[in-house]
Amino acid sequence: MAEAPLVEMRHVYKRFGGVHAVEDVTIDLFAGEVVGLVGHNGAGKSTLMKGLSGALPIDGGEIFIRGERIDIRNPRDARHHGIETIYQNLALADNLDAPANLFLGREIVTAMGTLDDDAMEHEARKVLQRLNPSFTNIKQPTGNLSGGQRQAVAIARAIHFNARILVMDEPTAALGPQESEMVGELIKQLKSEGIGIFLVSHDLHDVFDLSDRISVMKNGGMVGTRATADLTQEQALGMIILGKLPEEQPAFQ
Repeated sequence: MAEAPLVEMRHVYKRFGGVHAVEDVTIDLFAGEVVGLVGHNGAGKSTLMKGLSGALPIDGGEIFIRGERIDIRNPRDARHHGIETIYQNLALADNLDAPANLFLGREIVTAMGTLDDDAMEHEARKVLQRLNPSFTNIKQPTGNLSGGQRQAVAIARAIHFNARILVMDEPTAALGPQESEMVGELIKQLKSEGIGIFLVSHDLHDVFDLSDRISVMKNGGMVGTRATADLTQEQALGMIILGKLPEEQPAFQ
């Protein structure tokens, strides 16, 4: 029997008044896989992912986790099913260190009802070492950390609370080559642990470097999904611009 996708969105719709932001979109993701989701601004990719994260409940269609149909009405529902979103701005408190950010709103307390700083630091070191063994300055305010380290804190916060499905929104935007490489290594580590990742990005180089499959959206619809190994960047651009699959695109000499 074939393995069920980790997550599958079937025939999803989302409308804003008369605007069909997402129309009849089907997409899936397997454990230990990265699916790059690309398209122009307004293509519908962020709206689709907000439907998965519960930020914008869908108007029609179905969502399945490991073959089981679920309802996602809000972010709490999404987290209950192991879905976390890491937004471009990372939503970190710059004045707090990594342990405080990791447990913000979910702090560990002692039997006396006081904050258990030692326990939170221990747990933070454990998960951050798992992601990046060279990340040791976890007691620094996150505002003083590099972009790659800040991504590690945001990812650690998600996976510490048992996320199995990550939506990563432009994870390398505004990062230099070295920091982008660090984020790439983080993504490979997550894949090795069986976590599935939807990678939303405008950077085709990143998408081709990190994704196993690429899904292209245009005008709220799904153009198609192809294995990255079977697609050239020119064909992907044709899907984005023309809204046509590679075999439907005109041959340019």
